[in-house]
Amino acid sequence: MNVQSIIDYTLLKPESKTSDIKKLCEDAMKYKFASVCVNPTHVKMVADILKDTDINVCTVVGFPLGANTTKVKVFETEDAIQNGAVEIDMVLNIGAMKEKNYGLVECDIKAVVDKCKEYKVLSKVILENCLLEKEEIVKACEICKKAGADFVKTSTSFNSGGATVEDIRLMRETVGAEMGVKASGGVRDHKTALEIIGAGASRIGASRKLLPEE
Repeated sequence: MNVQSIIDYTLLKPESKTSDIKKLCEDAMKYKFASVCVNPTHVKMVADILKDTDINVCTVVGFPLGANTTKVKVFETEDAIQNGAVEIDMVLNIGAMKEKNYGLVECDIKAVVDKCKEYKVLSKVILENCLLEKEEIVKACEICKKAGADFVKTSTSFNSGGATVEDIRLMRETVGAEMGVKASGGVRDHKTALEIIGAGASRIGASRKLLPEE
């Protein structure tokens, strides 16, 4: 399988410079990645660089804590879309998830998903699995599906853990075949990428190219 075709080539470090983002886009065009994922401040520049390509522009919302208000997340989403983003990776309200405030979690996700649908933009929800118990991962996936999200995603890569084969398999079993599952964090080589894909991942967030020879 051509792993590169499902990679969201990612650079979310706060110290990233314009030159780093331009290099990211150059690599994405060379290897034909699915998207380039950057912080909102870089979206417009990336959209301009990639405008004549098939590579999507992806950004993050409520990142990395998920603790912004819903109103702020929706504003971030619309602002990013207007700047050229066509894929939105939002972080769910992790604290609300932990205390079983499922109504708040669903409303928060649905507000962003609805804004994405308004503009025909892809929505992904970051669960931050390393902070959740297995049953919480299942419940979060069920909420994301009910809210109409396009993808569930494992991690921000800013916390203590990333994607695992076990979690990907659990997420895929929960959401079924109709939703996407994105693995992010910890996928550092081609072999691991293939294992993750075999477990059910349909997208991989990575800051590496994950080439067979790497």
